[in-house]
Amino acid sequence: MKNYKNIVVLMMLLLIAQLSIAQVASQKKADYYFSKFSYSLAIPEYERMVETDFNAEYAHQQLAECYLLIRDYKKSIPHFSAVINNATLPTDYYFKYAMALYANGDLEESEAWLKKYKKYNKNDSRVKRFLKDGNLASVVFNSRQRYEVEPVAFNSTDSDFGVYRFMGNLYFSSSRRDVVTGESYGWNDEPWLDLFAVQEDNSMSEPKRVKGDINTKYHESSVAFSTDYKNDTIMYFTRNNFYDKKAGYGVSNEINLKIYTAKLIDGKWEENSHLRVNSDYYSTGHPSVNLARTRIYFASDRPGGYGGTDIYYAEIHERGGIQEPINAGPIVNTEGNEMFPFINEEGKLFFSSDGHVGFGQLDVFSTISNEDSEVIDIINLGTPINSSSDDFAYYGLPNGLDGYVSSNREGGVGSDDIYKFKFTPALDVEGYVVDGVNNQMLDSVKVTLYDQVTNTLVAQTTTDENGYYRFPVNRKTAYMIEAVRKTHPHKNVFFNTSKTPKAQKIMRQDIVLEPVLDLKLLAGLNKIYFDFNKSNIRPDAARELDKVVRVMNNTYPDMIIKLEAHTDPVGSHSYNDNLSESRAKSTYEYLIANGVSKDRIVSYKGFGKRMPINHCTSKEDCTPEELELNRRTEFPILQIKKGVLASK
Repeated sequence: MKNYKNIVVLMMLLLIAQLSIAQVASQKKADYYFSKFSYSLAIPEYERMVETDFNAEYAHQQLAECYLLIRDYKKSIPHFSAVINNATLPTDYYFKYAMALYANGDLEESEAWLKKYKKYNKNDSRVKRFLKDGNLASVVFNSRQRYEVEPVAFNSTDSDFGVYRFMGNLYFSSSRRDVVTGESYGWNDEPWLDLFAVQEDNSMSEPKRVKGDINTKYHESSVAFSTDYKNDTIMYFTRNNFYDKKAGYGVSNEINLKIYTAKLIDGKWEENSHLRVNSDYYSTGHPSVNLARTRIYFASDRPGGYGGTDIYYAEIHERGGIQEPINAGPIVNTEGNEMFPFINEEGKLFFSSDGHVGFGQLDVFSTISNEDSEVIDIINLGTPINSSSDDFAYYGLPNGLDGYVSSNREGGVGSDDIYKFKFTPALDVEGYVVDGVNNQMLDSVKVTLYDQVTNTLVAQTTTDENGYYRFPVNRKTAYMIEAVRKTHPHKNVFFNTSKTPKAQKIMRQDIVLEPVLDLKLLAGLNKIYFDFNKSNIRPDAARELDKVVRVMNNTYPDMIIKLEAHTDPVGSHSYNDNLSESRAKSTYEYLIANGVSKDRIVSYKGFGKRMPINHCTSKEDCTPEELELNRRTEFPILQIKKGVLASK
């Protein structure tokens, strides 16, 4: 019995030893795969360590990294959560965890970890961008720019990305298993990427591997087309460091990316050269060449940058040589990763970044330049170009409206998919508010925009000194504009944007307002005062009458009026008739003396107290203010424009 017990104990010890050896072997294997960037192979080994509770804390940490690197942020979160509160964890994990939470939509939790990271890394500009004014910054961009995005028909169940149109074909990268053969790429357990082409306007066309010798057993991706100094067509493309059938290795035995060129010879793309900006010791890829073929843009993790990968550019010599690379600068580049540059025909730079504030991880951004073509800011292109997942490899067609973008967003058929977008630029309505009599522009007009269907106020503004106004409007919407100025009766104007062409950015809607037939309003007159029992024009009254002169001589030179003077009810009819008549005459003579033609004032008359504008009959039944209202000079308008008579 004793021997039996000893045997059982020995077997248990052997089993424990074997299990321990197996666990150590799992970690060694996992770490080996991790060091070779074979994250898809490392993950099951680390997960086995978690299941057996062998060095589980380390395994969780590595799994968080693995899932982060293969861009599966949702799966990384539980592993971050398992170790994030450990005191020995490097503080950069706080930022990584915050970004995983951010991509997953957990904004409040993301903000908390960003703030914790900030305590240890105050100079990281990414934190300043994400924690604007101390809070998680909202992604603000021109949401009126509209995109319609839909997946292309030729996506596969594997990775497809990076479209470029050339001679009626769409060139792109793909690891589709039904065509690409050979070993899987350990990073994500998919085949290595090759370059493919498909006919753009033929929905029945099947993608075919690009003919020639540019596809190899390694990755090929990110093409751009241009011409050389002989005007021959060349293709720029990205490939792992493999040239002339020989692989080149970096200091850690890695095969970095390089940019190569190929020429079209007898219908096949033949490998031609690699660029002098390449190196065995860091990656250079994702080329884009401007329309004039004077500058090439690319991404690189070369030393001296701002973060992981930065956007660089280099001038192209007229003989084809590539000059020294220049970093695109801190407005574009961050401590994160900037990649996939694309320069459109207008010279605007588009790129993807996980260092600028976005919707998730990689988002597509565009640069904003000043009149000297200097980049002064960047803008997020918004949804649906961007999503909570990775969005990259933006390519715009020459029409400036349509293009392609790649993404691993939910709802796709593969790990990365290609989406076609159609861009509808923002639409504004603008115009001038004009006086219908003299065709002069009207400033200070309150212009209000309403949704015609819901009758809700959309926006409000005031015309400038040139009578100009402008509003952003939506397409396929009916609107009403109300224009109001105290000198002109309000007017409603209706318009509809349903039939506005997609490429149109501004629609014109001028508004004509007819002036009110009230000279006091048109001239902006204040009360015209006379001294008690006198009819002479006081200096303050003269200033008001000068306004009448300007309106009649400058604003409405065809205006014809008559003058009427009125008094309060205090005193006899005879006294007030004479007083008002004298005041009307003094007013008439002042206007004539200051340039108003006699034939434009057909009469002047005093009406005394016979035409009160309120109930006043004496001092006893009126307040001083009510009495004063009846002491007035009026300027009835008989004609404001030739041929247009007014009735009073």
